[in-house]
Amino acid sequence: MSTHDDAGRDPAPMAGHHPLRDDDPARVGDFWLDSRLTATPAGTAFAAHEDRGDAVLLILLSEGAAADPAARARFAGEVNAMHIDTVVARGGQDQDDGRMAVRFRGEAEDPALADHGPLAPWAALAFDGSLAAVLEADRVLRAVDLSMSPPLSEPSGPDYRLHWIDRTGTGPTRAWPLPWPGRTDRAGWITMLVSFLLMALITAVAILLAILAFQNQPPVNAPQPIPSMGEGSGSGSPSGSQTGSQSGSQSGEPQSPSGTPSPGSDPGPYSDSPSMNQPSGDQSGPGAPTVNPRL
Repeated sequence: MSTHDDAGRDPAPMAGHHPLRDDDPARVGDFWLDSRLTATPAGTAFAAHEDRGDAVLLILLSEGAAADPAARARFAGEVNAMHIDTVVARGGQDQDDGRMAVRFRGEAEDPALADHGPLAPWAALAFDGSLAAVLEADRVLRAVDLSMSPPLSEPSGPDYRLHWIDRTGTGPTRAWPLPWPGRTDRAGWITMLVSFLLMALITAVAILLAILAFQNQPPVNAPQPIPSMGEGSGSGSPSGSQTGSQSGSQSGEPQSPSGTPSPGSDPGPYSDSPSMNQPSGDQSGPGAPTVNPRL
C-alpha cells in the first residue's frame, strides 16, 4: 500500500541555483561557493562544497547584519536550536558558544592585516538539494532581520526599520590559501604536479644552456707569482752571469768563427786577437802578446 503511494507521489521540488555575483566571495571558511540559492537583506544562502566533501547549504550574513550584535545573537540562536546532524560547521564572530560550539571552526591561524575587521557569521548546513532546505535557510534569514516576526503589541507610532537593512553586501570574509586567478576552487594534485614538472624542466634547460655556453671556452692558466724584491739580490747566483752573457751575446754584433772582425766593423789601430807577426816600431800596443823568437 505504501509502496504504491510512494510511487504515485510527485518528486520533491529541487532548489533553483543562480550564478554567483562578482562581489560574492570565492570561499567561506573551508567551503568553496558554487551558486546562489536565496537572499534577504540579512544575508545570502549558497550551495557550497568542501574539498573532497559533500554539498552543503552555507548561510552568510550580510555586511549590515554582521555589524549588529543583536543580529549576530539572533543568528547564533537559530543555529543552536537546530539538530546537531544538521549543522556541519559554523564560524565567524560570536559563533563559538552555545550547543553548536563543537561545530565552530576558527580562522585565527590565517594571516590577517591589522585593519581587517572580524569575520561575518556563517553556518554550513546539510543539503540534499531540495527546495525545503532552501526554505529553511530563508526562514533563518527572516528571523535575523525580523521581517517575519509578529509584533509584540499593537502597532503605534512611526514605523520601525532596522538601521542596517540597506547594507546588503556580503559580510567580510577571508580566503586562505588564495585561489588561482579566475577560479573558484582550490588547485588539485594534478595542477600541483604539472607546476612541479614545469619548474624542473625550466631548471634543466637553464643548466643545459650554461653548459653549452661555457664548454668551448679555452682553458686559462693561472698567472705566475710575482717575485718579491729580495729574491734576486743575493751574490753568487749564477742566474745573473748567465743572463748577462746571454743578453750580451744576443745584443752584440755577430762574430766570425776565426776571430776576425766582420766586414764593416772598424776595430781601430789595436786588435785584441793574438798575431804571429812580431810588431815593429810602435805597432805594439799595451796588452798585445809578445811572440817567443825560439818558436
